[in-house]
Amino acid sequence: MSVHPVAMTAAHAGAVLAIYAAGIATGDATFETEVPDWAAFERTKLTGHSFVALDGDGPVLGWVACSPASARRAYAGVVEHSIYVDPAAAGRGVGRLLLQKLITSTEAAGIWTVQSGVFPENKASLALHDRCGFRRVGTRERVARLDGVWRDVVLLERRSPLIS
Repeated sequence: MSVHPVAMTAAHAGAVLAIYAAGIATGDATFETEVPDWAAFERTKLTGHSFVALDGDGPVLGWVACSPASARRAYAGVVEHSIYVDPAAAGRGVGRLLLQKLITSTEAAGIWTVQSGVFPENKASLALHDRCGFRRVGTRERVARLDGVWRDVVLLERRSPLIS
């Protein structure tokens, strides 16, 4: 079977939240420490820019979604994204497939910047973003604590070449 992206729906909720929980458990994916319920998770995501990767007709291997970076009108074309891959699917190109799908959908919608913050210890995520044309803007040092430990975050962005 081939891995392919499809729009994320409530039918994927259990798998999406389980993959998110696996990411949280690593301690190197997010400052979040608890998985939200589906309604809270979905409420912050932009319609039309949330996808899951399926292996044939199932299971969900990963997901990507984005949220507005700001409510300010000037930033209407800037989104912040999250991407998570089931640990069992690591190394299969799932992340790249999902990130490319997100880039395509956001560019089609006139979004000019996709950004994210990644822990420096998350080498796989940094490499994925490098391969997909993101640039490292810089590092926010000791930006917040996770489990009582100050953590740095590498800021990443991809500016669409289609929008000038």
